[in-house]
Amino acid sequence: MEEGEKRDGEVLEGSTSSRGRHVAAGDSMEVIDEGLPDDLSSLDSSAVEQLSEGLISHYLPNLQNSKFALQELTQNQVVLLDTLDQEISKFRECNSILDINALFSEAKYYHNKLVNIRKEMILLHEKTSKLKKRALKLQQKKQEENLKQEQQRERELEREKQLTAKPAKRT
Repeated sequence: MEEGEKRDGEVLEGSTSSRGRHVAAGDSMEVIDEGLPDDLSSLDSSAVEQLSEGLISHYLPNLQNSKFALQELTQNQVVLLDTLDQEISKFRECNSILDINALFSEAKYYHNKLVNIRKEMILLHEKTSKLKKRALKLQQKKQEENLKQEQQRERELEREKQLTAKPAKRT
């Protein structure tokens, strides 16, 4: 095998080629083009095809696996985004429900307050009605008493007139 050929993903080093010379410079290798023909058409087309097929067959399964993994990740990401949108909608709905519950609680509080005010107004109305009736009765009683007192005074005046001495008539 010539230097630069691959076997199972490894690069074999150490042999030289009649066409080129390898120079090791650290971890990288450089190929110096000495003696390569300017016309590359002289290369064996079957060798190029075999090398191409070998390269493709070596990397294609990994690339296809990566492609499928990326597609699966993309699908999972879409599912996660949809689920997240649904959860956000649920939270918004819960907040709306909490707001509605607060409004209903407030409405119930004010309704109870109105009911209590109405009861108080009815009670006050009943009390004022009773007070008016009582005041009317008292007024009537007072008028009766005044009338009786006036009649009593008139009787007393009449009696005094009758009791007072009357001069006798001269004949």
